Amino acid sequence: MPVAVRVIPCLDVDGGRVVKGVNFRDLRDAGGPVQLAGAYDAEGADELVFLDITASAQRRDTMVDVVARTADQVFIPLTVGGGVRSVADVDLLLRAGADKVSLNTAAVARPDLLTEVAGRFGAQCVVVSVDARRAVLARGDTVPPGDTPDPDGPKPPRAGPWADSELASGFEVTTHGGRRGAGLDAVAWARRAAQLGAGEILLNSMDADGTQGGFDLELIAAVRAVVDVPVIASGGAGQIADFAPAVAAGADAVLAASVFHFGEIRIGEVKESLRAAGHPVR
Repeated sequence: MPVAVRVIPCLDVDGGRVVKGVNFRDLRDAGGPVQLAGAYDAEGADELVFLDITASAQRRDTMVDVVARTADQVFIPLTVGGGVRSVADVDLLLRAGADKVSLNTAAVARPDLLTEVAGRFGAQCVVVSVDARRAVLARGDTVPPGDTPDPDGPKPPRAGPWADSELASGFEVTTHGGRRGAGLDAVAWARRAAQLGAGEILLNSMDADGTQGGFDLELIAAVRAVVDVPVIASGGAGQIADFAPAVAAGADAVLAASVFHFGEIRIGEVKESLRAAGHPVR
């Protein structure tokens, strides 16, 4: 029997408040995480993701007290990420009520952390958040010899710091809440993360994040082709019609934030649209 597609609201938390912007900028307040978590549980969300989006950039720990109060409000699986740097951090969050812990920046810096966490708590607890952006010309990078960028067509890979082979998929990993490029191929990193012990990939398109222009289907399909673990598609949901194509591209779950936070789309509506498209839901 096919596994049901999960519909997951995401709480991007900054300073104890849920916020949402475009490409992680121009953040606006969406409410308190504890209240929103309870509302989403009651509305029929399958899981909930809580991301402390400035913890890594500010080099501080995740706000455990807020996580604990949020966990008290839900009876669905809760994934928590942001500022997680060690096995001890994971242990603390699991004890605070998280069911799974998301790692990004620390795992990129030291991939063996994934194996250590999976070995201690099991792969089912380990989610690797891959914040990927298209590796396009930017910030004064030069065009590779012989290439002329077409403003209406696909952008060529960056020249300079990275050779084409290092970003062969055309997608680059970012860290520190999307603030830094890692010079690491996002698709290759997702594959390696799964091999090291990740039980799930939270795949966020930094280009699509908050734009409400639709999920990055190319990115989803590329990662789906190289991993056997579940893939959560994130970034770009703007209308009900956006969700089914993400599942068709290979996502096992669909995640959204602003369209849920500001009441533009209801979770039940997403499930009905997925069901109508032939995808099983809970």
